[in-house]
Amino acid sequence: QVQLVESGGGLVQPGGSLRLSCAASGSGFSSRDMGWYRQAPGKQREFVATITSGGITDYGDSAKGRFTISRDNDRKTVYLQMNSLKPEDTATYYCYAGLSRSIVLSWGQGTQVTVSS
Repeated sequence: QVQLVESGGGLVQPGGSLRLSCAASGSGFSSRDMGWYRQAPGKQREFVATITSGGITDYGDSAKGRFTISRDNDRKTVYLQMNSLKPEDTATYYCYAGLSRSIVLSWGQGTQVTVSS
């Protein structure tokens, strides 16, 4: 079982950047697909990005061209680089580990991202 802890959230101005980190502990990290979802108040959880155990990436429409997901298997960490942030990116961002984006085995506790001037 993989345990996940996110960090890197905060307050940023529109157009700014943030890098989220998700540190994993336990076994199995390198064999898991990893990714991020987000949830804004009053809205459903939304897929943001995923990276497979083989390094293949995919992004939700809102993230394409602005966000980049990466992973470091030696550090057991997955990253989400977010550029050109918009107020509509404001949400709690959750890291996950699983067999796919729809078969999630572990969730992190979430990290808040607020984009505001």
